[in-house]
Amino acid sequence: MSPTSERVPVTVEGRQLSLSNLAKPMYPATGFTKGELIDYYAKIAPVMLPHLRGRPVTTKRFPNGVQAPSFIEKNVPRHAPEWVRTVVIGRKSKGADTNEYAVIDDLATLVWFANLASIEFHTPMWRIDAAGRPQRPDLIVFDLDPGAPATIVQCCEVALLLRHRLGTEGISLLPKTSGSKGMQLYGSIGERGWDGEEVNAFAHEVAEAVEAEKPALVVSRMTKALRTGKILIDWSQNNPAKTTVSPYSMRALPEPSVSTPLGWDEVEGWAGSGGKGQVGYGPEAVLARVAEGGDLFAGLLDRAV
Repeated sequence: MSPTSERVPVTVEGRQLSLSNLAKPMYPATGFTKGELIDYYAKIAPVMLPHLRGRPVTTKRFPNGVQAPSFIEKNVPRHAPEWVRTVVIGRKSKGADTNEYAVIDDLATLVWFANLASIEFHTPMWRIDAAGRPQRPDLIVFDLDPGAPATIVQCCEVALLLRHRLGTEGISLLPKTSGSKGMQLYGSIGERGWDGEEVNAFAHEVAEAVEAEKPALVVSRMTKALRTGKILIDWSQNNPAKTTVSPYSMRALPEPSVSTPLGWDEVEGWAGSGGKGQVGYGPEAVLARVAEGGDLFAGLLDRAV
């Protein structure tokens, strides 16, 4: 048996797991292995799990690394251990009437998924209750996507505009990098009791208002021809059927990257940087940030319903 195929039995919080292919490169350009992927998720779990808890998870799996074919997985794998929590939720798209999602509430389940080469974790803006029933959204999200030659620096400028506008509505936003070229802003809205359509409509109105204020910088429509040099405010991520990359999830780029919660002081600094410097963090840097400053997204949990 080769070193890359050797299985390693481990116990995680009383659960028995068998880890495999730990030496396999997940990011061939840097040599970052599956063992390092699992290690990152195990270490980041204390701050990541609270943001996953109670939310159906969609994963993006890369069995042979980020440069090889991948697939999106909504249904929990058939070989999942019986202790992996699942929930069956109806779907409106063609095909099956339901999906059976995993709900990652504990470290063992997170490690089990990481061992499947699940590099990315995506979740909706709503949770399920104890009976598995979808609840009203507790979060609102604005996904900022730069159209070249705009970059995440311009995303930061738009983020500050959104922070001000949402502040007038009594909603405090928190920023994070997407882990790719853009960023997202999250706000807690559980106490408002809005349903998914109401949240989506409100986010749409906000995006259109910011576009009207800064038409040379912002676009709220998906049409690609309109997005060159501008920041798309993707308000549609609030549709209950959609998901957004979870806080602290890694991303499948050539080099290891993490969707990283930010401080507003960082956003303000980058917005005024004139495009100098790189805005982004890898797994080691994120672990160091958490060790020093804790979970910058913890405020979303304080008011979650």
